[in-house]
This record gives sequence, C-alpha cells and structure tokens, in this order.
Amino acid sequence: MMKKHPDNRKISHLPTKNDILAFIEENPNLSGKRELAKAFNLKGDARIWLKDLLRELKSEGVVSKQRKKIVPKHALPPVAVLDIKGRDRDGGFIAEPAEWEGEDAPLVALHPARHTKGPAIGVGDRILAKIFRNKRPEGPAYTGRAIKRIERQELTTMGVLRNIGNGKWRLEPIDRKAHEVAIDLPPDSEAKAGDLVEVEIGRDKHYGLKRGVVKNILGSVESEKALSMIAIISHDIPYVFPERVLEEADEAKPATMDNREDWRDLPFVTIDPEDAKDHDDAVCAGMDTSEDNKGGAIVTVAIADVGYYVRPDSALDKEALKRGNSVYFPDRVVPMLPEHISNNLCSLREGEDRPAMAVRMIFDDQGKKRSHSFHRIMMRSSAKLSYQQTQRAIDGKPDEKTAPILENILRPLWAAYELLKKARDERQPLELDLPERKIILDETGRIRDVIIPPRLDAHKLIEEFMILANVSAAETLKSKHQPLIYRIHDQPSLAKQEGLREFLHSLGLSLSRSAELTPERFNKILERVKDTDQQELVNQVILRTQSQAEYAPENIGHFGLNLRNYAHFTSPIRRYADLIVHRALIKSLKLGNDGLTDEEEKNLDEIAVAISLTERRAMAAERETIDRLVAHFLADKIGAEFSGRVAGVTKSGLFISLDRLGADGFTPISSLSTDYYIYDEARHALIGERSHKGYQLGDSVNVRLIEAQPIAGALRFEMLSPARPLPFSPVSHHKSKTGMRRFNRSARKGRGSA
Repeated sequence: MMKKHPDNRKISHLPTKNDILAFIEENPNLSGKRELAKAFNLKGDARIWLKDLLRELKSEGVVSKQRKKIVPKHALPPVAVLDIKGRDRDGGFIAEPAEWEGEDAPLVALHPARHTKGPAIGVGDRILAKIFRNKRPEGPAYTGRAIKRIERQELTTMGVLRNIGNGKWRLEPIDRKAHEVAIDLPPDSEAKAGDLVEVEIGRDKHYGLKRGVVKNILGSVESEKALSMIAIISHDIPYVFPERVLEEADEAKPATMDNREDWRDLPFVTIDPEDAKDHDDAVCAGMDTSEDNKGGAIVTVAIADVGYYVRPDSALDKEALKRGNSVYFPDRVVPMLPEHISNNLCSLREGEDRPAMAVRMIFDDQGKKRSHSFHRIMMRSSAKLSYQQTQRAIDGKPDEKTAPILENILRPLWAAYELLKKARDERQPLELDLPERKIILDETGRIRDVIIPPRLDAHKLIEEFMILANVSAAETLKSKHQPLIYRIHDQPSLAKQEGLREFLHSLGLSLSRSAELTPERFNKILERVKDTDQQELVNQVILRTQSQAEYAPENIGHFGLNLRNYAHFTSPIRRYADLIVHRALIKSLKLGNDGLTDEEEKNLDEIAVAISLTERRAMAAERETIDRLVAHFLADKIGAEFSGRVAGVTKSGLFISLDRLGADGFTPISSLSTDYYIYDEARHALIGERSHKGYQLGDSVNVRLIEAQPIAGALRFEMLSPARPLPFSPVSHHKSKTGMRRFNRSARKGRGSA
C-alpha cells in the first residue's frame, strides 16, 4: 500500500533526493517513474526534473533500474532470483540474491505460502521469489516466498582430466551424479592427464556430451593439496584475498599505548598445539591474597585485540565477515584474516609487545566466580608453550624452557584450575566421551598415520579458562543491555527426546518424561554405561540427539555447557563472532572509538545467520576432505579386511567407521544376508524379520573394502561379521514397517552403491 505524504495534500514544491529514496524504500511496488510522479504530484517540467534526478541518483550508484522499477542499490526488488544457501535455527531456508553488485548481499528468510502450495525447494536451489521487507525486529532484513524453482545450468564444474586417445579429452566430474564433459584442450595447454581442473561449460545445445574448456588447473589429483581444493571450491570458500584487503593489512601499524593499561609485567604464557602459527589467547593465574577471599584465585585471560586492526566497514572487515571463520584442513589453513594480521600483528608472540583485550576473574575457594572486569591492555607473553610440553613439566619432566617458569607461572595455573574444576563438576556440563582423531601426513601429502591424541589436563585447563572468559563477556554485555551475538545451544527437540527414550528403553535404561531434561541427566546415563559394551553406542546416540550450536542475538543459553549466558570472545583471529563481541565490549565499556557501530547492531540477525552458515560450510568441507584423503589412501587396498564399528543405520544400509582410520564407508542392505531386514529406527538397528538377527549402531564388525572413490571420498564395504541376535519387538516392527527395505535373492544381484 502506498504511504501518503504527511499532510495528505498536493505537494507544491519539488521533493528532495531523500524524499524520493524514502518513498522508494517504503513503496517498492510503486517505484516506477510514473508512480513516483503521481505520488509527488509532479506534472509538466517537474516530470523532466524527476527524470534527471533519477538519472543522477543512478549515476551516483544510489539506485538502479530493475524491471522498470527504481530500487535502492542496496535493496532487493519485489521479485528476485535467489540462491538458497542454508537453513536458520528454526529450519527455514536462508537465501541471497543470485546476482548482486558489491560484497554484502542481503539475506532473505524464506517461508512457505500460507494458502497455496509452493514449489519443492532445498539448499542449493535457485528460485524466483516474492520479496518482502521484514517488519519483525529479528531475522534478516527480508523475507521471501518461493514462486518457482529455476533449473540452472552450471557454467563451471570441477573434475579430473582424462586422455581417452586420438587427441580427445574428458572431464571426470567430482560429483558422481554428474555426466562426463568433452574437453577442448589446445596443444599448448599446461593441463595434463590426472590434473584436477575447473572447467567452463559451453552453452552448446547439440546432442551428446557437453563441451568445456579448462579454466583453472588446480594440480595433480594425486596431490593431497588437490583434495582439499575440491572442498574449498565446491563449497565456495573464499581462499584468495582481494588486493585491497592485502594492501590494508600491509598498511597496518603496531598498536600504541593510547587508551591501554600496561600489563607487560604480568607472567602471561600461550599454550597451544605444537604446530600452531597464531596465538590469540594467553593466560596467567595466582592465588588471591585478599583477606576476604582466602583460598581463592585470580585468573587473567588476554585475547588478541583484533578489533584495533580490523575496523568496522573496512575492506578487512568485509572480507572477514564474508569468510566467517578460518577453515582447517590437514595440509593447509584458509584463514579469516591475512597472515600479516593473524600471524604477526595480532599473534601474541613470545617476548613481543602485543595489544589485547583482557578479563580478570576472581574465584573463591570453591571455584565460583565472585567478580570479573575487562581491560584494554598491552601485554607481553613470557613463553610460547605447547600442551604436551606444559603437561610434561607439570608431570615432573620440565625441559629447558619450562623449568625456569615451573614454580612461579605453571604451578599457579594448575592450582587455579583445581579450584575451577570444583565449580565445573557442580555445574555438570554434558560429558560425552568421543575421541577425536588427527591425520598425520608425510612429505608428499599422503596419510602417514591417524592417531587419537591423549586428552591432557593442559587441554582441559585452557578450555575451562576460555569458557569462563566467554561467560564473563556475555554477562558483562547483558548487564549493560548491549546487543551482541550469543553462542547458543538449544536443548534436544521433543521428537529427539522421545526417540532417545525408546532407544534407552531397548537397552534397559530409562529417561523420565516428568523431570526437566538437563546435561546432568545425560551424564548419569553415560556413567551407567561407562566401561561397558554399550558405552560407545550410547555416547553416539546422545550426541545425535543434541541440537546444533549456532550464533544468534537472542539468548536462549547453552544447553551442552549448562550455561545461561555464553558468547564467543576468545578467538577473534579465526572467528568473526568473537570480533563482534570485542567491539560490543569496547562500545559498552567505553574502551575506544572502534566499537560496535549502530549499523552493525541493526544487522546482528543477518550477521549471526551468515556466520552460522559459514561455520557449517567449514565443518562440511573439513569432513569431506578427510573422507577424500582416506579414500585416496585406501584406493590401492581393495580386498583388504578392516575392523570397525557401525556408525550409522539407515533404511538403505549401514555406515561403517574403521577403527584406526576413523573413515566412514557404506555397506548396502542388498549386500547383507538373505533375510528380510527391517529398519528399527528406535533401536538404530537393521533386524532380520525371520532370524531376529541384525546389526545395531555401535556394533563391532569386520568388513572387506570392495570400492574406493578418492574424488568422491566414498568407500564401499562388504560385511564379514555375521548378524547377532537382537530382540524383535512387534511394536518396533509396526513403527518401522513403512520404512523397511526387503530384498529377495533375485533383487540382490548386482545391486548396491557406495
């Protein structure tokens, strides 16, 4: 509906640019030249004046013309083509315009039509959508309703170059569902067989294979680096910094003492992995000497002051938001910030002055926090240590570096940690026992080994210090009524809770419906199955029950950590969320003029959705790269036998995780024995209808490798272990009937896929 002018009378004077822009913004459906002239009662020469004004606004880059409508340059038209990028925490789709001038494309929350059936859409689809301004205070600036799904022809693809002879070349796509592409390779091309390449697809409409030309050579597919590049490019992860961003980073100068407290005499140390290149947190601790806090401790956490170098709306800032976070692969890191910032000016290097945001926390003799305060400081790290090195010193085996600081720096850290453990044990965060594997590469980039690093007290100490610093940041900003981005983790949905109850009941364990669901209740269940055959199974199922943590301006608390207020503050070098929290602290505590801007505060919903999506993108890319690495490692081991565990149960078959490598492969249901298998969702099992034998999540099994696809990161196994007896429940049978998969002997022949 058109918005009337204030006095509802004919306008006797010409409108200003701001009047025109305000009207366009508020009335996107009435923004053609005719509608504008009518709205402002412009006739005769005034219409010519309006035409010139719109031309001027367009030349200034303020507006553009789309489908005979005048739209603000940074606004979406009433109907737009969108690409669906992911989902929000409520399960709705998040999209952005398929074409956008500039770097900061707005996000659109998609909702289904209320009275009409919209098209079936999913993540990755391109759609035509009706666009609305979001009138609610939360969420992205726009909402949308899908009109139709657009079939789009991919103009580029990626795959492995193959020479099929007679000067002919083919592209083997990394996507197993895609078709081969005929490649036009000129004689002087540097591309060769086995190279991983990006190919631009032509618009040829003839029958037969699509044709393409090599756009970019990414290296030999035999190189591990090429495998990580597949994930980087297929997930659209920015990995090359624009020239302006690098220039801005190179122009940055070391911070001064202006508006800073001098804390260079405090005995800070950094404790990180042995191969860490940047150090964004340092710690120090000591016993509190105050008479009113006997037996208490003071813990100080200093975090790199990234906000000093990365200012709002700068080229560095825009690129950091676009990336959202650093992405870690076994062979490389795709950083959020250029190296001159992340590994130099912001890294808390040993013996060098560095600017930092610090929080000083005071705890009583039971490890409960009494108070905390934030400071903008200049600090100097006394030592750069690794987790293993620090642990050895505490365990009585100090080296040349840790021996001089053992008594005055390291032991006070452990004494403080002993206090904090008391409060942590009382808080009862979720205690899942799921070991993490680490891939070790050789000089050629191939897997040399896969290890499970021990979980040291040094790891737990730093983790607890960082959690408490994050809590302090959230508490301070909340008390100041300062908008920020929280790290939130919702409790499991009611549906997942019910599924967990059914599963636990099948094991003789109970989860009452009457009592409030808390991490402590989960921990009691985990304690009951500790050191039993059911330990890994129950840990896995409880993990799958959990919601996914994400970022949001609205605080619902963190279920897994059992905390009411939690925000990411401790890793601004590698997470944009932490940089936002730093700026919020600077603004609310008046620690400088580089705090959170009003514009950022208005856009916190969009920023939270964007960085939640980039976090999930990074996790998927990292996981897929490891899958490809392992498949590459096993490609010449077809026929080998492995031990593993059932890591997933579906209607189609079993996912098997190999014990040593931790890699997941698939065993199709069609390759199992001749029984009719029923998928029992509650028990996470496939159960034979006649034999009442089957396979359940967590079962130890032996398998034979029958197929490995390195490019796809896919493994296929043949089951060697016989099915074990599983209690057959008519109730479970009835509930799973619609999802069961039956195969007779004739149907089994030749079926199954990786």
